[in-house]
Amino acid sequence: MAEPAHHHMTYNEIHNLIKASAAKMAEFQPDMLIAIGECGFFPARVLRTFLKHKITKRNIPIHAIGLSLYESLPGTTAEQIGNEVVRTQWLGPESGKILLGRRALIVDEVDDSRKTLHYAISELQKDVERELLALPEAERDAQRTKFAVFVVHNKLKPKLAQLPESIPYFTGADVDDVWLDYPWEAVDIEEHDRLALAERSQ
Repeated sequence: MAEPAHHHMTYNEIHNLIKASAAKMAEFQPDMLIAIGECGFFPARVLRTFLKHKITKRNIPIHAIGLSLYESLPGTTAEQIGNEVVRTQWLGPESGKILLGRRALIVDEVDDSRKTLHYAISELQKDVERELLALPEAERDAQRTKFAVFVVHNKLKPKLAQLPESIPYFTGADVDDVWLDYPWEAVDIEEHDRLALAERSQ
C-alpha cells in the first residue's frame, strides 16, 4: 500500500494554535477538561495554561479517558481507521457523579472520522443520565452536564458520525485530509522538525 501524504506539525505550531483557540472557548467557561488519550493529553495540558476557572482563577482539572480507533497499516508508518472504538480507560464507575453539574470540555488532537468523539460524548452523556435518575426530577436540568468539544485540527472530509447540534464545537484549524504527524509521536524530534521545516519551504 502506498504511503499517504504526511504533514509534520511542530510543538510551537500546536501551542500557538491552542493559545489562539482558548479565547473562543472562554464563553463556554469549562470547569473541567476531559482529554481523550493518548493524543488529547498534550493539547489539554497546553489549553489549561490559557483557560482558568472563571470564579476561583485556579487551574481547571484534567481528567482522562482512553479510546482507541486506529489500526496499524502493514508496511507503512501510517494507520487506518478501525471498525469500532475500544475503551481502554474511563473516568471510573462513578463517572456520572464526577460530571454532574459541570461544564466539561472534551479535548482531542484531530477530528478525522468523528467516530471517537461521537463515542466519547454518547457514553459520557449516558453516565450523566444514569446519575440524574437518582435525583429529584426538579433538580435534574440544573445538574445536567454541559459538554463541548475542542480539537486542534479538524480534517475537511466526510465524517462517519455526527455530534449533537447542542454541543459547542471548537477547532484550532481546519485542514485537508492528509496524515498529520504530531511531535509527541516522533521518535527523533530533530528529524521531525527538519521534515516540518522542509514541508513549509516547498
